[in-house]
Amino acid sequence: MIISFITIDIQPLTLTGILLVLTTSTILGGLISLVYVLTHRKTVYDQSFSMTLFLMPVVISVIVLLISDNLARAFSLAGVFTLVRFRTAIADSRDITYILSTVGIALASAMGLIGIAIIIALFISVLLFALHFLRLDKDSTSHSKLKIIIPENLNYANAFDDVFKTYVMSYKLQKVKTTDFGTMFELTYLVKSKPDIDQKAFLDELRVRNGNLSITLTSDYVSVVSDL
Repeated sequence: MIISFITIDIQPLTLTGILLVLTTSTILGGLISLVYVLTHRKTVYDQSFSMTLFLMPVVISVIVLLISDNLARAFSLAGVFTLVRFRTAIADSRDITYILSTVGIALASAMGLIGIAIIIALFISVLLFALHFLRLDKDSTSHSKLKIIIPENLNYANAFDDVFKTYVMSYKLQKVKTTDFGTMFELTYLVKSKPDIDQKAFLDELRVRNGNLSITLTSDYVSVVSDL
Protein backbone atom coordinates (compact mmCIF):
# COMPACT_ATOMS: atom_id res chain seq x y z
CA MET A 1 0.00 0.00 0.00
CA ILE A 2 1.49 3.28 -1.10
CA ILE A 3 0.54 6.42 0.79
CA SER A 4 1.18 9.69 -1.03
CA PHE A 5 1.97 12.88 0.83
CA ILE A 6 1.40 16.49 -0.14
CA THR A 7 4.75 17.79 -1.38
CA ILE A 8 5.85 20.83 -3.34
CA ASP A 9 9.02 21.56 -5.27
CA ILE A 10 10.68 24.55 -3.63
CA GLN A 11 13.55 24.71 -6.09
CA PRO A 12 13.61 27.13 -7.74
CA LEU A 13 11.91 29.42 -5.23
CA THR A 14 8.58 30.79 -6.40
CA LEU A 15 6.19 33.18 -4.73
CA THR A 16 3.51 30.49 -4.55
CA GLY A 17 5.89 27.98 -2.98
CA ILE A 18 7.20 30.48 -0.43
CA LEU A 19 3.69 31.55 0.60
CA LEU A 20 2.57 27.94 0.95
CA VAL A 21 5.56 27.08 3.15
CA LEU A 22 5.09 30.16 5.34
CA THR A 23 1.34 29.62 5.65
CA THR A 24 1.80 25.98 6.62
CA SER A 25 4.48 26.88 9.16
CA THR A 26 2.27 29.59 10.65
CA ILE A 27 -0.78 27.33 11.01
CA LEU A 28 1.16 24.41 12.46
CA GLY A 29 3.15 26.70 14.76
CA GLY A 30 -0.15 28.10 15.98
CA LEU A 31 -1.36 24.55 16.64
CA ILE A 32 1.66 23.70 18.80
CA SER A 33 1.35 27.04 20.61
CA LEU A 34 -2.34 26.37 21.29
CA VAL A 35 -1.52 22.90 22.66
CA TYR A 36 1.06 24.48 24.97
CA VAL A 37 -1.42 27.07 26.28
CA LEU A 38 -4.21 24.51 26.82
CA THR A 39 -1.96 22.05 28.65
CA HIS A 40 -0.55 24.84 30.86
CA ARG A 41 -3.75 26.82 31.52
CA LYS A 42 -3.89 25.69 35.16
CA THR A 43 -0.28 26.63 35.83
CA VAL A 44 1.81 29.77 35.54
CA TYR A 45 3.48 29.94 32.14
CA ASP A 46 5.37 32.48 30.10
CA GLN A 47 3.05 34.05 27.53
CA SER A 48 6.04 35.12 25.45
CA PHE A 49 7.12 31.46 25.19
CA SER A 50 3.79 30.53 23.58
CA MET A 51 4.31 33.37 21.09
CA THR A 52 7.81 32.06 20.42
CA LEU A 53 6.39 28.62 19.62
CA PHE A 54 3.92 30.28 17.26
CA LEU A 55 6.57 32.24 15.35
CA MET A 56 9.53 29.84 15.49
CA PRO A 57 8.41 27.56 12.60
CA VAL A 58 8.02 30.59 10.35
CA VAL A 59 11.47 31.93 11.20
CA ILE A 60 13.16 28.54 10.76
CA SER A 61 11.35 27.99 7.47
CA VAL A 62 12.62 31.35 6.20
CA ILE A 63 16.17 30.45 7.22
CA VAL A 64 16.02 27.06 5.49
CA LEU A 65 14.55 28.59 2.36
CA LEU A 66 17.32 31.21 2.22
CA ILE A 67 20.06 28.65 2.73
CA SER A 68 18.64 26.03 0.35
CA ASP A 69 21.63 24.06 -0.97
CA ASN A 70 24.07 26.95 -0.74
CA LEU A 71 26.96 25.86 1.52
CA ALA A 72 28.42 29.38 1.71
CA ARG A 73 25.15 30.76 3.03
CA ALA A 74 24.98 27.98 5.62
CA PHE A 75 28.44 28.85 6.98
CA SER A 76 27.61 32.57 6.95
CA LEU A 77 24.43 31.95 8.92
CA ALA A 78 26.34 29.83 11.43
CA GLY A 79 28.74 32.73 11.91
CA VAL A 80 25.86 35.12 12.54
CA PHE A 81 24.34 32.88 15.19
CA THR A 82 27.66 32.61 17.03
CA LEU A 83 27.34 36.34 17.70
CA VAL A 84 23.88 35.96 19.23
CA ARG A 85 23.67 34.96 22.89
CA PHE A 86 20.47 33.45 24.22
CA ARG A 87 20.06 33.90 27.96
CA THR A 88 16.48 32.72 28.48
CA ALA A 89 16.44 29.78 30.88
CA ILE A 90 14.02 26.90 30.37
CA ALA A 91 12.08 26.63 33.62
CA ASP A 92 10.48 23.31 32.71
CA SER A 93 12.57 20.78 30.79
CA ARG A 94 9.38 19.51 29.12
CA ASP A 95 9.20 22.80 27.23
CA ILE A 96 12.17 21.61 25.16
CA THR A 97 9.75 19.11 23.59
CA TYR A 98 7.67 21.97 22.22
CA ILE A 99 10.73 23.75 20.86
CA LEU A 100 12.04 20.64 19.08
CA SER A 101 8.55 19.98 17.73
CA THR A 102 8.39 23.39 16.10
CA VAL A 103 11.88 22.86 14.65
CA GLY A 104 10.86 19.53 13.10
CA ILE A 105 7.66 20.99 11.68
CA ALA A 106 9.52 23.96 10.20
CA LEU A 107 12.18 21.77 8.57
CA ALA A 108 9.58 19.48 7.00
CA SER A 109 7.58 22.44 5.75
CA ALA A 110 10.61 24.27 4.34
CA MET A 111 11.69 21.12 2.50
CA GLY A 112 8.34 21.08 0.75
CA LEU A 113 7.03 18.06 2.70
CA ILE A 114 3.75 19.75 3.59
CA GLY A 115 1.84 16.53 4.24
CA ILE A 116 4.54 15.16 6.52
CA ALA A 117 4.68 18.45 8.43
CA ILE A 118 0.91 18.30 9.03
CA ILE A 119 1.08 14.67 10.18
CA ILE A 120 3.98 15.46 12.55
CA ALA A 121 2.11 18.41 14.07
CA LEU A 122 -1.14 16.47 14.55
CA PHE A 123 0.59 13.40 15.99
CA ILE A 124 2.66 15.43 18.46
CA SER A 125 -0.39 17.47 19.48
CA VAL A 126 -2.43 14.34 20.20
CA LEU A 127 0.49 12.83 22.12
CA LEU A 128 0.97 15.94 24.27
CA PHE A 129 -2.75 16.14 25.03
CA ALA A 130 -2.78 12.44 25.97
CA LEU A 131 0.15 12.89 28.34
CA HIS A 132 -1.54 15.91 29.89
CA PHE A 133 -4.99 14.39 30.44
CA LEU A 134 -3.70 10.99 31.54
CA ARG A 135 -1.28 12.81 33.88
CA LEU A 136 1.49 10.40 32.96
CA ASP A 137 4.02 13.18 33.55
CA LYS A 138 2.76 13.74 37.08
CA ASP A 139 3.69 11.96 40.27
CA SER A 140 1.02 11.28 42.90
CA THR A 141 3.62 12.32 45.44
CA SER A 142 5.89 15.29 45.07
CA HIS A 143 9.18 16.57 46.35
CA SER A 144 9.13 19.87 48.15
CA LYS A 145 11.63 22.17 49.78
CA LEU A 146 10.76 22.98 53.37
CA LYS A 147 12.42 25.89 55.19
CA ILE A 148 11.85 26.17 58.92
CA ILE A 149 13.10 28.95 61.19
CA ILE A 150 13.76 27.80 64.76
CA PRO A 151 15.15 29.54 67.86
CA GLU A 152 18.80 28.85 68.67
CA ASN A 153 17.93 26.99 71.88
CA LEU A 154 15.91 24.30 70.05
CA ASN A 155 17.81 21.10 69.25
CA TYR A 156 16.91 20.61 65.60
CA ALA A 157 18.46 17.13 65.27
CA ASN A 158 15.21 15.22 65.94
CA ALA A 159 12.78 18.03 66.65
CA PHE A 160 10.40 17.25 63.76
CA ASP A 161 10.92 13.51 63.19
CA ASP A 162 7.51 12.37 64.49
CA VAL A 163 5.71 15.03 62.41
CA PHE A 164 7.60 14.02 59.29
CA LYS A 165 6.79 10.34 59.82
CA THR A 166 3.09 11.23 59.83
CA TYR A 167 2.96 13.45 56.76
CA VAL A 168 5.90 12.63 54.45
CA MET A 169 7.30 9.51 52.83
CA SER A 170 10.91 10.61 53.11
CA TYR A 171 12.85 13.62 54.32
CA LYS A 172 16.42 14.80 54.48
CA LEU A 173 18.03 17.80 56.15
CA GLN A 174 19.93 19.51 53.34
CA LYS A 175 21.25 22.68 54.92
CA VAL A 176 21.49 24.50 58.23
CA LYS A 177 22.43 28.15 58.54
CA THR A 178 22.19 30.85 61.18
CA THR A 179 20.10 33.96 60.69
CA ASP A 180 19.16 37.13 62.55
CA PHE A 181 22.72 37.59 63.86
CA GLY A 182 22.90 34.01 65.10
CA THR A 183 19.72 34.10 67.18
CA MET A 184 17.87 31.78 64.79
CA PHE A 185 18.58 28.70 62.68
CA GLU A 186 17.19 28.19 59.18
CA LEU A 187 16.72 24.50 58.37
CA THR A 188 16.23 23.39 54.76
CA TYR A 189 14.67 19.96 54.25
CA LEU A 190 13.98 18.04 51.05
CA VAL A 191 10.74 16.15 51.69
CA LYS A 192 8.55 13.84 49.62
CA SER A 193 4.94 14.25 50.68
CA LYS A 194 2.44 11.44 51.06
CA PRO A 195 -0.52 11.52 48.64
CA ASP A 196 -3.43 13.80 49.60
CA ILE A 197 -2.00 15.02 52.89
CA ASP A 198 -3.64 17.83 54.85
CA GLN A 199 -1.00 20.48 54.17
CA LYS A 200 -2.44 22.94 56.69
CA ALA A 201 -2.39 20.35 59.46
CA PHE A 202 1.20 19.51 58.53
CA LEU A 203 2.29 23.14 58.76
CA ASP A 204 0.30 23.70 61.96
CA GLU A 205 2.14 20.88 63.72
CA LEU A 206 5.48 22.29 62.56
CA ARG A 207 4.48 25.75 63.84
CA VAL A 208 3.82 24.32 67.28
CA ARG A 209 7.36 22.96 67.37
CA ASN A 210 9.18 26.04 66.07
CA GLY A 211 7.29 28.60 68.17
CA ASN A 212 5.17 29.91 65.29
CA LEU A 213 8.20 31.25 63.43
CA SER A 214 8.45 31.41 59.64
CA ILE A 215 7.91 28.22 57.60
CA THR A 216 8.19 28.06 53.79
CA LEU A 217 7.04 25.07 51.71
CA THR A 218 7.94 25.21 48.01
CA SER A 219 6.84 22.60 45.48
CA ASP A 220 7.81 23.83 41.99
CA TYR A 221 10.84 22.05 40.53
CA VAL A 222 13.05 25.08 39.92
CA SER A 223 12.67 26.31 43.49
CA VAL A 224 13.17 22.83 44.92
CA VAL A 225 16.48 22.15 43.17
CA SER A 226 17.86 25.67 43.63
CA ASP A 227 20.03 26.45 46.61
CA LEU A 228 20.21 22.84 47.83
